[in-house]
Amino acid sequence: MTKKIFSVLICVIGLIIFVPTLHAQGSKKTITLPSGEVVWDFNGEWDVYVENYGPSIGSGSYPQIWEITQKGSSFIARRMIDDPWNQKGSLSCKGELDKSGIKKVKIIGAIGVLGANGKISDDGNKIVIDDGYRARVTATRK
Repeated sequence: MTKKIFSVLICVIGLIIFVPTLHAQGSKKTITLPSGEVVWDFNGEWDVYVENYGPSIGSGSYPQIWEITQKGSSFIARRMIDDPWNQKGSLSCKGELDKSGIKKVKIIGAIGVLGANGKISDDGNKIVIDDGYRARVTATRK
C-alpha cells in the first residue's frame, strides 16, 4: 500500500513540474535575437485583406497573400498574387519589431510609402496595420 501511495505521489509531482512547462512552450511563435530580446517570428505566408478608406476609398478592398521574410527584428512582406494596383512579387510592407510588438511599420503600395501603426494579436497569428488615413491591412498567419 505504501508503495502505491509513493508511486502516485511521484506521478503527481512529475505532472505538476512538467505540464506547465509544456503548456508555456505551446503556440507562441517567437525568436530570440543575439541581444537576448525575444520578438515575434513573422516568417511565412499570410492571408491578407486590404481595406482602403478615406481619400483612397475608390481603390476598394481586396484579398492578398504575403510572404513575410524576417531577419532579426526587421521584416519585409512581398505580394504573392497580383492585386488591382500592384504586381506579384512587389514589396508591400516593411517594419521593425521589439519585445512589445511592432516598433515601426510602413505600407508600400501604388500611391507610395505610408507610415503606419501595427498591432499583433496575443497569439501572434494576426497583424493589423493601419496608417489612420488611407489604408488598413489585416494579415492572418496561414
